[in-house]
Amino acid sequence: MHRPFACLFVLGLASSAGLLFAQGIPQQRGPVIIPKKAPAQQAPVEAPPPSPNAPQKVQKPQFNFAVQVPEVQIPVTVETKNGQFVPNLTIRQFQLFENGVPQKLDKVTVTNDAPMTVVMLVEFRNTWMPFLYNILEASYVFTEQLQPQDWVALVTYDLKPTVVVDFTHNKQAIYSGLNSLTFANFSEADLFDSLSDTIDRMNAIKGHKTLVLIATGLNTFSHMNFDQLRKKLEATQGITIYSVSMGWSLEEWLDENGYSGAAQMDLLQADNEMRYFAQVTGGRYYQPRFEGAYPDVFRNIASAVRSQYTLYYQPTDKKLDGTTRKVKVDLVAPDGKPLILVNQKGKKLKYTLNYRKTYTARHIVQ
Repeated sequence: MHRPFACLFVLGLASSAGLLFAQGIPQQRGPVIIPKKAPAQQAPVEAPPPSPNAPQKVQKPQFNFAVQVPEVQIPVTVETKNGQFVPNLTIRQFQLFENGVPQKLDKVTVTNDAPMTVVMLVEFRNTWMPFLYNILEASYVFTEQLQPQDWVALVTYDLKPTVVVDFTHNKQAIYSGLNSLTFANFSEADLFDSLSDTIDRMNAIKGHKTLVLIATGLNTFSHMNFDQLRKKLEATQGITIYSVSMGWSLEEWLDENGYSGAAQMDLLQADNEMRYFAQVTGGRYYQPRFEGAYPDVFRNIASAVRSQYTLYYQPTDKKLDGTTRKVKVDLVAPDGKPLILVNQKGKKLKYTLNYRKTYTARHIVQ
């Protein structure tokens, strides 16, 4: 982070000297020729110094700015309908638009079985115990997908976020952290504040990060509102959110225990917000309907994080004005039509592209 500084001083000095000779003059017997004297050269007349009261002409400083437009990186996952990663795609098969303008891709890279840097953000509050068990069970299942090279941290939230386990390679440490969650202090669920705080902590980490949000999506007491959080998510780079909504299991529990439909409306809004968190950051939204669906959900998340393409390009819009740019990525065939994928039997395969739909340009204040 520290850059050395160097100073180079060059001094030049030149001098010259002349020699003076004198000889004795012998007596002359003929005419003496007296050479004509060269006209004396007048010393140059120096201009008088300016008067202190005379107006001075101010020389305006000249500044030259060379602003480098930053390269934009868009992670993209391409999966079949059953969640299988689509390999062997090249730069010629990707087409990218920014605000509707086609962009020239500089390169496309692909990662396979890459390590994850992931934060598990888990809703843990003083609420219905049967439902709380489902959230913890889902967290255990995701932990099973971790590999020794992965970095993972466990954060819970109720009235505020709590770092239960800081980043570690040790899967057993995450299990121990989950086992320690026996009693929550508060019944509030400050999702917006907790999500904002977790993003701030993750921004200090280099590289691409993943946030797995396991929650109902309900927000009860946050100081930050949804519009403020939306703007923050749009400006956030290098973080992908995978939302696992537990609202379905909570809704079923409410139905079984005779709660009114007002709570169901709140859950519907919470699901929409959870879906937005994933879409705006290029992740995916999941709503498992029963406990047996957890393994497939978390295997799909791990596969998407470990295997993905990254598209690099220099925007044609060079303005560094802090505006939000819309991004659209397509797969195209050599003739420019949508790319068609087929399996070994020649049957067409449906596929999905998950990527960040917007990014915020850098803002240079002049």
